Amino acid sequence: MQNKGLVKLFALLFGLVSLYQLSFTFKSNQIESEAAEIAINKIPESEDDYRAKRSQEEANYLQSIATDTVFNIGIAKFTYNDVKAKAMNLGLDLKGGINVILQVSVKDILKGLTNNTKDPLFNKALDDATELQKNSQNTYLQDFFVAFDKIKGDTKLASPDIFYTKALDGEIDGTMSDDEVKNIIETKIDESIVSAFEVLRKRIDEFGVTSPNIQRLGSSGRILVELPGVKDVERATGLLQSTAQLEFWDAYKGEQFFPFLSQANEVLKDIVDTKTDAEQAEPQDEENATDSQIDDLLGDAETDSTAVAAVNPVFDLIRGQGYPGGPVIAKFEIKDKETVLDYLNKPEVRSLLPAEQRYTKFVFGKPEKDSELVDLYALDGNRENTPQLSGAVVTDARNQFGPTGKSEVSMQMNAKGAKIWEEMTGKAYTQGSQIAIVLDDVVYSAPGVTTGPIAGGSSSISGDFTLNEAIDLANVLRAGKLPASADIIQSEVVGPSLGQEAIDSGKMSFTIALALVLLWMIFYYGKAGAFADIAMLLNILLIFGILSGLGAVLTLPGIAGIVLTIGMSVDANVLIFERIREELGKGKGQKEAIQDGFSNALSSILDANITTGLTALILFIFGTGPIKGFATTLLIGIGTSLFTAIFITRLLIDWYANRGGKLDFSTGITKNLFRNINIEFLKKRKVAYIISGAFILLSLGSLFTNSLDQGVDFVGGRTYQVRFAQDISASEITGVLSQPDVFGSADAKTFGDANQLKITTKYKVNETGSEVDEDIRKTLYSALQPHLDGVSYEDFISDADTKTVGLMKYYKVSPTIADDIKQASFWAILGSLIVVFLYILIRFKRWQYSLGAVVAVFHDVLIVLGVFSLTYKFMPFSMEIDQAFIAAILTVIGYSLNDTVVVFDRIREFFNEHSNWNFNKVVNVSLSSTLSRTLNTSLTTLVVLLAIFIFGGDSIRGFMFALIVGVVVGTYSSLFIATPIMYDTVQGLEDKKKKKD
Repeated sequence: MQNKGLVKLFALLFGLVSLYQLSFTFKSNQIESEAAEIAINKIPESEDDYRAKRSQEEANYLQSIATDTVFNIGIAKFTYNDVKAKAMNLGLDLKGGINVILQVSVKDILKGLTNNTKDPLFNKALDDATELQKNSQNTYLQDFFVAFDKIKGDTKLASPDIFYTKALDGEIDGTMSDDEVKNIIETKIDESIVSAFEVLRKRIDEFGVTSPNIQRLGSSGRILVELPGVKDVERATGLLQSTAQLEFWDAYKGEQFFPFLSQANEVLKDIVDTKTDAEQAEPQDEENATDSQIDDLLGDAETDSTAVAAVNPVFDLIRGQGYPGGPVIAKFEIKDKETVLDYLNKPEVRSLLPAEQRYTKFVFGKPEKDSELVDLYALDGNRENTPQLSGAVVTDARNQFGPTGKSEVSMQMNAKGAKIWEEMTGKAYTQGSQIAIVLDDVVYSAPGVTTGPIAGGSSSISGDFTLNEAIDLANVLRAGKLPASADIIQSEVVGPSLGQEAIDSGKMSFTIALALVLLWMIFYYGKAGAFADIAMLLNILLIFGILSGLGAVLTLPGIAGIVLTIGMSVDANVLIFERIREELGKGKGQKEAIQDGFSNALSSILDANITTGLTALILFIFGTGPIKGFATTLLIGIGTSLFTAIFITRLLIDWYANRGGKLDFSTGITKNLFRNINIEFLKKRKVAYIISGAFILLSLGSLFTNSLDQGVDFVGGRTYQVRFAQDISASEITGVLSQPDVFGSADAKTFGDANQLKITTKYKVNETGSEVDEDIRKTLYSALQPHLDGVSYEDFISDADTKTVGLMKYYKVSPTIADDIKQASFWAILGSLIVVFLYILIRFKRWQYSLGAVVAVFHDVLIVLGVFSLTYKFMPFSMEIDQAFIAAILTVIGYSLNDTVVVFDRIREFFNEHSNWNFNKVVNVSLSSTLSRTLNTSLTTLVVLLAIFIFGGDSIRGFMFALIVGVVVGTYSSLFIATPIMYDTVQGLEDKKKKKD
């Protein structure tokens, strides 16, 4: 081998750089473990909310050492920030945390650009676009334009009632065509989404999450946010979805509206279904108590409470009142908020308001902790429904402790805001009224002013905040408000205890698979196998080093990709060693056989790895989250495997041979295995066609009748992984959750051990928002409570590191994004087939080779799908068709092509070397001569896959099963489908030519 010195230098440098990169990961883990230990010692479990306090203590400690030198390697010193930036990032499934895709509401942005126009045509176009989105791959804006063009008539987008507004004056004028306006609106929408992206990025930076990932997904208004390691999921989702629309309003005194409530109650009697209200009334004792309060409120002690309870739409719902002179009108139950607002905003009711109060804005307050009641406020509104002062004037915000020791948020305003604030506080002081501080249409506090006008623009927000709530509110106010609402359309939540289990299972599967492969290589190839093992260990070091250096995220599928790479990297060494054995069998000397073996194997190695690499590349392009991690490690592994197999193994073998060492490339047991084989494969092709045809027909029949178990990735819905203290019946839980008063329809399956279920439901699948998610979780908990052995709701949803019972993982996909995932998966598979077809066509210069390879791939994919369709109902593990399954299919495609290309390469070689042989003999001898390599690689890969399948954790068991089936079927198809199809098409053309001649 030439340039041995250069290869040694590169190997040494690559190894040292990898060790250097990985050292930061080890140091980072050590420091974070110390931080966790400090927090545990400082905050005992006896303290209230100890988990949140420990998390905050950890963050504070790490923040305190952020710029301290914590790592000294002699030639350089590194702070904790430096160490963390260079450490390998663990993904959601290994570290726990949250992964969401947010959809910034383009509809809201469009409304804002029109100044919330009431134009019926514009609003109908918005509604039509919303309907189109359910079955469309367009962006919302594109569908809006389609919907508007369809119904616009003579109306233009540049109409004064639509986009020719004061805010857009100078950019849009009434003479513009629709196409010109569309270009401007597209720019405005993009600017708003960029603004939303920056706001979210600032909030996340303030949140203090280690290794966050935030990125825009195309031009659709979707933003991917990954927050590994987050323990307080509710806090994180609230941070992401809060628009932070801060407003300051003058508040009316509550008692001013008592007469209005009485009049509203009388009017509503005639327009509300009082029978329904009466049926929903509270038991008699509670009614009497409530009515007594209402009597006191209205000064009518003679009212018959029983009669009132039967016919009073508003009074039936009142559960208390505010203090005299205060801003609270009355107290209601949280569940009745929407009903009350609906009542009070009916035109017939609002018409009862005095002229000076006709623009009153009714808003509910922030519920107190552990309370089911919420306060109703009346704010001094106006025709434009705009506050006297908005949060845009806030220049800084900090959390602090108020005079009573409770958390609150202090704010500083700019000059314009300070002036208005002074006027508002002066008015409130003079009138003895309050100023309501409203965040996202919720009154957080409504303080009075007792010391006169407040100058300078300083103020504070109080509202019974926890420490974390105050910190988060200050953070979002500093970062700014979102330009529109951001709904979570896809989310995955993994508890840290489940993440730790994944790490443990990943380590076990990795260790067992590696040990089996290392032992197998020594068993089969003797000393040469030991050299291959050394190269393989360097390969693993390089993979982890490159992952760390690139800042890539390591996921459980990523670990599977590395382990699979170990199995597949054996292929290159097997190809080389088998060729060397052939050369030795021809009587060549050891050095010459080694040289010729490496040279002859190079073409097959490159072709096989390039085809696998192409499918991995397509998977990387179309995949998201953990699947992208799988593709990343596979791509890196292919590159490092080529380097170590071609150069490092060669370097070691040459070094040993030049020292006079003897290498047989076999052991006593394997020396004569697969020698002098001459199987007539082509004679068996018709039998193979019949067998494959039968399997394909069976698969297609099952696919059409039994279908597939499609996961929420493809159909939308919510999935909950719940663990119980004892074994649980999946069918019993399915029945409980499918009751009309629970989810109506749900499916529970045993997932892993018998005490763990995977629960899937489409209940409220089209509704988004944290309140909906919380409501569904509470419904789930209530239904499962008899089986949870007294576990509280807080413990059920908690994110404790040592959690063993409760909600372990949560995954949600909206139908819209499910449709997008399905289409992306289709294009990923089709794209891989097209790319590989073209590569084989270019490489072998005959379309028959490409046809044989693609037919074999279709054969493999159909059979894998068929196996899943036939067996998913009774297999003891999840066999859902999701993104991970698509990754498995693409890997099967790559593996099948790997096998097929090696055979094709040998056929091409023999065809050129033995021009006097007929084509039938060339094909049979080629298949026979590569049989040792084919079976050796397949068995090694299967051993690796079985190790991951058994020890790698429940979440990837279905993924591994698909790969196992794919490897078995792929090995068969490369021998009995791909090559015979190629042979038959070539031979068919030859026969036609002979007939013409």
